[in-house]
Amino acid sequence: MLVNLRHVLSKPLTIIGLVCMATLLLFNEPTSMYYYLTLAQLIFVPVMLEQLVMLKNWQRFIIATGQFAVTILYFIQNDFLILLCVLTYLLSTLIVASHGINRFLRRGFVNTAEMMIDIGLIYIVMGGLWFLAFHLQLNTGFSPIITWLTAIHFHYSAFLLCITVGLIGRLHMTRYFKFCCAVIAAGPMLVAVGITFSRIVEIISVSLYVLAIFSISFFIMKWPLPRMQRLFIRLAFLTLCFTIIWSFLYAYSNLTGTNLVDIPDMLDFHGLLNCLGFGISVVIAWSLLLPPTKHLDYTFPISKIRGRFSPTNKPAHGLVDDMSSYINKEEISELVHEFYEHTTQFELKASVQWAAWFKPFAFVYQFISRKMGQLNLPYSSKMIVMDGEIWQVDPQQDGREKPRVWQRSINGEPVFNAIYSQHRDASNTYMNIALPLPFSSMHGILQLSVKDRALYLTSDGQGDAGTYLTFRSYLFKLPLHEYFVIKEHHGNLTATHQMTLFGMKFLHIDYQIRKK
Repeated sequence: MLVNLRHVLSKPLTIIGLVCMATLLLFNEPTSMYYYLTLAQLIFVPVMLEQLVMLKNWQRFIIATGQFAVTILYFIQNDFLILLCVLTYLLSTLIVASHGINRFLRRGFVNTAEMMIDIGLIYIVMGGLWFLAFHLQLNTGFSPIITWLTAIHFHYSAFLLCITVGLIGRLHMTRYFKFCCAVIAAGPMLVAVGITFSRIVEIISVSLYVLAIFSISFFIMKWPLPRMQRLFIRLAFLTLCFTIIWSFLYAYSNLTGTNLVDIPDMLDFHGLLNCLGFGISVVIAWSLLLPPTKHLDYTFPISKIRGRFSPTNKPAHGLVDDMSSYINKEEISELVHEFYEHTTQFELKASVQWAAWFKPFAFVYQFISRKMGQLNLPYSSKMIVMDGEIWQVDPQQDGREKPRVWQRSINGEPVFNAIYSQHRDASNTYMNIALPLPFSSMHGILQLSVKDRALYLTSDGQGDAGTYLTFRSYLFKLPLHEYFVIKEHHGNLTATHQMTLFGMKFLHIDYQIRKK
């Protein structure tokens, strides 16, 4: 661990930050209020950044220039030079935020620990904007000191705390810890909104923040941690437990009009302890040993087809060649596996039902979907015949195993163009379905199972199962899940298709399927 600490201290941005900070302490009159932020800008942010992401040389140069700009601001009074310096630092925060966005787009809505790190990296640009507002004396609706404290807030409570919670999540993760992560991630913005618009929102958001901080602190005291890190991480969260009470008392003072805690108190106690007790502790802790990520990159095959395309002129009879490659055919109704193997011999009728909360979006979206000829579901819930044809697709064009497209339409108007294939991992065979979109494609990776002779397909399963969006080199997991159930009923088939967004049902389709 000490070897890793020496390695971190030898990083270029760390050395530059330490030299700049030493210069300020030697040649500038100390002003602790300003140094709380400067310490984060020069040391805390660069040290954490170099451990989390691979910086390109030009990015490292811009961030280093931002460090010098922050230092120079203490020695200049020229308005143009001040503008140049704060814009330089803002640019460096945009570089940091771009890494958070890039990480997120390569993974999507999966792995709470990594998402917390992404959010922390993205938040830093808010600190850069408030830093700019302070130095340019922009009218933010707040006093200069509140503007400065808000810049500090986004460097510590947003950047450092979100990343720290994410790194702890790499070591341990529970369902309640995920709830705490959501509160910590939303907290900086909710508190800012509360301060700006509503004292009630402020006190509620701060109260939830207090609950999350104390809960995470309890976990940290309970969970095993690497020995060298244990002291610093626990010290950091014990400090937060004290300082967050000051935040609560300050919010309560604003709500009630009392004077329990004022700005000087926040600076002297809250600011100092967060800087020394929390900031320095977590930077040392993660410099000793950074927990490795548990996220594995996606390796399943994806379709190379984007937008409109033309299949071959060779028809296919079914969505799959043999259902036994997915499940034991003897466990399901013969009519069910016959539907998948000889799909064109069946007629479909569908009734589309949008959830009430989603209907305004569905109404607007139908004007877009008609032009795309994709995901073009009717707004009406009337039961209607859905025609379909299945054609083989060139494997070289698609890039997956035996692709075939199921083109569905209603009264001649395209509804779906879904390209079916399959792939396997160590334990499952998945139905790999691609829906080409302009410049991108959506992939539904479905896991199959059998219960009471009915077939269940879901993207909310194990392994690769999920709904993904591909764009260029990005493969992004969406907070979107679909659930299919297909079973025999009195010699015909019935099926239901349900979709959820962030766990909320927004679409339900009932199918009636009979042999022609």
